[in-house]
Amino acid sequence: MSKPLIMVTGAGTGIGAATAQAFVEAGHPLLLLARRREKLEALALPNAVCRSVDVRDLAAVALAVAEAEALHGPVDGLINNAGIAPLARIEDQDPAEWRDLLDINCLGVMNCMHVVMPGMKARRHGTIINVSSIAGRKSYPYHDAYGASKAYVDALTEAARSSMSGHNVRVIAIVPGLTRSEIASTMLNEEAHAIWAARGADIGGGIAAEHVARTMLFAYQLPQDVILQQLTITPTRQEF
Repeated sequence: MSKPLIMVTGAGTGIGAATAQAFVEAGHPLLLLARRREKLEALALPNAVCRSVDVRDLAAVALAVAEAEALHGPVDGLINNAGIAPLARIEDQDPAEWRDLLDINCLGVMNCMHVVMPGMKARRHGTIINVSSIAGRKSYPYHDAYGASKAYVDALTEAARSSMSGHNVRVIAIVPGLTRSEIASTMLNEEAHAIWAARGADIGGGIAAEHVARTMLFAYQLPQDVILQQLTITPTRQEF
């Protein structure tokens, strides 16, 4: 019997790529979304539908889901991972940067949830894992808009968990601390990047994306009537 379809956004690099690898090794077909399709195809994963989709585009997300579901059945797991981190002080930041950040990190998450939630409710089965950040709960230098976006994800996850629990659908927030990933390449402010990198060096460079991925796989593989509501995973040396 084939395993159900898992959808991963921001799947080309970092946590997203590691998550795609973990779930395919567990036998799941995949729907992989990213703005750079070549990154997805370079993963060379079996039973993976790869689509170049900006999660801000609701229609494109819905079309990709429909195409993958026609091949592999309904999406049973959504890993809402796509995000950017152009760190800066809000008063110094180009508003275009934080508009992009909020659109991708907040509205993109909602778009993907909006597409898959009705089917999950109807089937009374499914799991949504939203990738948040410890920066949504603690204040860090230059994390103004980024931290706000992740606090939004936490609040959205809690609200959706409440509304979907009666339909036997799980909505989970995973809250990584410093993680080694390509997201650092979206940090355009040199001073902010330097502070972020120095902090990472102090605690061993951050955890590997594979550890975050395996944690999400573990949460997904629990029985449907069991939920790990919030998962915080950080380097042991990360005190705050």
